[in-house]
Amino acid sequence: MRLLIITIALSLLIGCSGSDQPTDPNGNNPPPGSVTYQTEDAFPNLSFSQPLYITDAGDGSARLFVVEQSGTIRVFDNDASTTSTSIFLDISGRISSGGERGLLGLAFHPNYENNGLFYVNYTDGNGDTIISRFEVSSNPDQADPNSETLILQYDQPYSNHNGGHLAFGPDGYLYIASGDGGSGGDPDNNGQDPSTLLGNILRIDVDGSQNGNNYAIPGNNPFVGNNQGYREEVFAYGLRNPWRFSFDSDNGRLFAADVGQNQYEEIDLIESGNNYGWNIMEGAHCYNSSSCDQSGLTLPIWEYDHSEGQSITGGYVYRGSSLSGLTGLYIYGDFSSGRIWALDISDIDNPSNSELLDTDLNISSFGTDADNELYICSFDGNVYKLVEE
Repeated sequence: MRLLIITIALSLLIGCSGSDQPTDPNGNNPPPGSVTYQTEDAFPNLSFSQPLYITDAGDGSARLFVVEQSGTIRVFDNDASTTSTSIFLDISGRISSGGERGLLGLAFHPNYENNGLFYVNYTDGNGDTIISRFEVSSNPDQADPNSETLILQYDQPYSNHNGGHLAFGPDGYLYIASGDGGSGGDPDNNGQDPSTLLGNILRIDVDGSQNGNNYAIPGNNPFVGNNQGYREEVFAYGLRNPWRFSFDSDNGRLFAADVGQNQYEEIDLIESGNNYGWNIMEGAHCYNSSSCDQSGLTLPIWEYDHSEGQSITGGYVYRGSSLSGLTGLYIYGDFSSGRIWALDISDIDNPSNSELLDTDLNISSFGTDADNELYICSFDGNVYKLVEE
């Protein structure tokens, strides 16, 4: 493990003029309190196949669930000494996997303890996005694979930029990350087109039904009742490939990491109806300088350029108890460089970034357990946690 403590670098953000822009993304501060951190194998007796997400069910069972890209979900006791996992769900025969496709997201219903319902996001055999509901069986460590109910399906024109994350918000609605449909540069302009389900954060009510769908539209979604043909499922748009989002468990604020195209990775504070700029902007910079009207756009709260990493992985505002020096900081990383940072968002208009450590991990996801302790999925097959050195 390579530890890197960077002193404050004072430089100016380079980009388009005329709008407030975030502080220089590469002006990293030393780790909070000058504490150094390292990663530790959280479950040294376990390994996984291309893990993409880790979460708990919110049912008080002290179990964790790991999503594997190939189409399986594994469950195990949240104990560092545990030696085995069980297959909770295997839908590998229903999905297309590889590259940016596969089983990409998992969210347990807020009332899972009583209703046994959970939701997955995957790409089917045609490469299209499927949001489905499943039910647990009489065995709490095994879902019923025949219980699948289709919630939402939409076409993916290319094989990449599928988004894939799912999470229930504090409002009880299901939020879905949807990429721009892929290729490069958003050739179909999906990011700027709310009439498509691509390039957005979607929000639906899975406890209702409407217009023949197994979900309803929340009444306060931003495009409810519009006459412009915008999809009412859209909560926010202008995103390229949001790879993991999370709600701050303390105040409910929603943060998403959006993977960049040529030069910049970004973190967005997601709010209802906002347009986050892609493909007009990449980060806080003009993507196409010949057409860069920033009117009505919301710029990221933070960004970094590709000298720091080339594929951001969104994390969590830390609300656990084992790393008190990180409380209230947004912890995130980069899949390609392995770096892990802490973003101080106490002043959202003037965030401050600290690099915690530089690892050799392919960070595919962060996740939390019932106590809000943080875990790191590495695509090589292990799950890690942060510890003070």
